[in-house]
Amino acid sequence: MTPYVAPVRDVRFVLEEMLEHGSLALPAFEEASPDLVEAVLEEAARLAGEVWAPLNASGDHQGCRLEDGRVTLPAGFVDAYQAYAEGGWNGIGVPESMGGQGLPEVVASAVQEMLHGANMALALCPMLTAGAIEALAHHGSEEQQAVYLPKLVEGAWTGTMNLTEPQAGSDLSKVRTRAVPQEDGSYRLFGQKIYITWGDHDAAENIIHLVLARKPDAPEGNKGISLFLVPKYLVNEPLVESDGALGARNDVTCASIEHKLGIHGSPTCTLSFGETDGAIGYLVGEEGRGLNHMFTMMNEARHKVGIQGIGVAERACQQAFAYALDRTQGRSPRSGRNDCTISDHLDVRRMLLSMRARTDALRALALYCAAQLDIARHGDSEDSRKTAQARVDVLIPVVKAFSTDQAVEIASLGIQVHGGMGFIEEAGAAQLLRDARIAPIYEGTNGIQALDLAGRKLQRDGGAALESLIEEVEITAAALKKSGELAELGESLGGGAVDLRAAMTRVLEAGADAEQGADAVQAYATPFLSLAGHVLCAWQMGQAALVANAAQGAGSDEPFYQAKRQSADYAIRQWLPVGRAQRAVIEAGMESLAGFDAAVQ
Repeated sequence: MTPYVAPVRDVRFVLEEMLEHGSLALPAFEEASPDLVEAVLEEAARLAGEVWAPLNASGDHQGCRLEDGRVTLPAGFVDAYQAYAEGGWNGIGVPESMGGQGLPEVVASAVQEMLHGANMALALCPMLTAGAIEALAHHGSEEQQAVYLPKLVEGAWTGTMNLTEPQAGSDLSKVRTRAVPQEDGSYRLFGQKIYITWGDHDAAENIIHLVLARKPDAPEGNKGISLFLVPKYLVNEPLVESDGALGARNDVTCASIEHKLGIHGSPTCTLSFGETDGAIGYLVGEEGRGLNHMFTMMNEARHKVGIQGIGVAERACQQAFAYALDRTQGRSPRSGRNDCTISDHLDVRRMLLSMRARTDALRALALYCAAQLDIARHGDSEDSRKTAQARVDVLIPVVKAFSTDQAVEIASLGIQVHGGMGFIEEAGAAQLLRDARIAPIYEGTNGIQALDLAGRKLQRDGGAALESLIEEVEITAAALKKSGELAELGESLGGGAVDLRAAMTRVLEAGADAEQGADAVQAYATPFLSLAGHVLCAWQMGQAALVANAAQGAGSDEPFYQAKRQSADYAIRQWLPVGRAQRAVIEAGMESLAGFDAAVQ
């Protein structure tokens, strides 16, 4: 099995040469420097490659165990998590005022890609904790922030989010977990939650569950749902004066751990609240606005799920390239030799270049989104913050859905490069596909992400935020056309912008239809997101081509830049046309979908 090496050079290319370290120019990060970022990336790469990655396969083989209501992680996971927490990595993107490192989100995202590439199952734990930190920072009371945030930021405690119930999957309006008010202002929770990632484990001393529930007198539907903080171990009172010392075990138990297709090293739990007297919890934010508050956590998680997919895709690339360069088979189409490696065969090259180009493109778009998050939070003017936030709102469903769909395809291609060996578990390629397959499902299925983009986000502003991105695509296309040898890339990219704008117009018109608007948006949502993902990723690769071409023009003979140009050429001229075909899918209409009856076959 190929050792994982964090893609530091590729990440630095995006941060330094494409984004030009724009986040470091924001006032909030004036004490950070490119040298500091480089050191952070190198140290994160060491942690990922030397500590986390070697446990990926063993964690998959061993899985988690549930004994006497307690979950035990695979061998080495506890120490690996402690090395992460003790290194201060859990607070890398958290403001210094909250005890974090105060680095830009774009840097934190780059580090998280490395960790997910090294060990996706283990990296899920801090990913959920980051979401809990975000939710409490925005909606928690001063007392809750004082008691719980320091421990979450340092990683001594971990966080979860509890949404799904057996009868309430994506439709959270059907949540039935009850929160009964107590005289002291707390609540007693009763109910069951399923698919709770890292819902119980032995890596941290406490687990802070953020739980959606409703009071007994709450109205039906979404407006009756509130958000509650339910610790695994209670914190000694009084909360505001507490030093975080732990008290009694709360009435929260792990009833079972799921037996999953992949991410076996991640404990996915069924949690029971209130098997005896009720699990003690505390209201977070405003009553009846639980979904609103939880979406703060979910938006953070959705971007990171996209990053997660990119991490797995990168590892699949590394493994496929290593195998293709080592495996000898067949006659070389170039030299005629019978002992060539399979990397000489053009079909294998097609698969390898497809994997590499797509992974490069997905990374660039996800980090661009993270850089926009930095501006949305820390921009020096209200206009810049609003503009960046509007772009983030459009980009997050694309990053989440498109990156994870592509990660599954990239991991599948990795198996194909291995041939029969890829289907054998010992080779390691199969685990990557099994692990990646959950990412298009959780944190809102990719169909829900598509509906969010084509429905809520697009209809809300009449497409203004996406239009501003399309204009950026056109600027890049024009620059490519002027560059001589990259002109063909500009033509193809410009055509993609035309297609995306035309499809956007069609979806907006469909959404405005009083009779069929909702159905039409649902019918067009997934192909529309796919088209947007292809065009926006091709845009980023157009930018990469311009940077690499400029570096070569300045005299650099580094093979890295030639590889980036090859990736860009493939992404724009051979991958983008696949996405552009989605315009025809949308323009074909929805009649077949509307008339389809699944009961008649």
